[in-house]
Amino acid sequence: MRKTDGRPLFGAAYYPEYLSWDRVDQDLDRMKQAGMNVVRIAESTWSALEPEDGVFDFRYIDRVLDAAGERGISVIIGTPTYAVPPWLAKKVPDVMVLTKEGRAGYGPRQKMDIAHPAFRFYAERVIRKLLEHTVQRKEVIGFQIDNETKHYGTASEAVQDAFREYLKETFQTTEAFNQAFGLAYWSNSIASFMGEK
Repeated sequence: MRKTDGRPLFGAAYYPEYLSWDRVDQDLDRMKQAGMNVVRIAESTWSALEPEDGVFDFRYIDRVLDAAGERGISVIIGTPTYAVPPWLAKKVPDVMVLTKEGRAGYGPRQKMDIAHPAFRFYAERVIRKLLEHTVQRKEVIGFQIDNETKHYGTASEAVQDAFREYLKETFQTTEAFNQAFGLAYWSNSIASFMGEK
């Protein structure tokens, strides 16, 4: 990873995985002609980077890094985890978000439970592999830590358990929790942390 030359960064998010490979050179040439000096790549491409569980393929990343480097264009690597690969949804079906409407099916992006232990394990694994693969590349000037992160409406046991643990750590007792939120009013006080097992 290298430092920038001090010039303001001007660029775009670039999604070469949507295009035929012969477009990469043409696209980057046009970006260079437009005065762009940086592109961000690799977000939401988990299935391209890990087409099978534990099988990693960084050819498209290398192709873009090589072509960008030839043109003096810097690259910011995004993390690919806001769209899960089909093998993960099949292997761990409850990695798909559970909302008040029910469990999401596989398909669109941003439909996973980010608190699910399996999601966290596999997401960290692909991110680490991607960082290990790209951190020494001279074209890489930084890493984006995920994109459009949010809770995705999750109501899963994992997120509820984490919330209960947060309440216990923060307030220690239900009395302290009730006091902090004024829950004696209208008899809203709780006697145990919600859903405590």
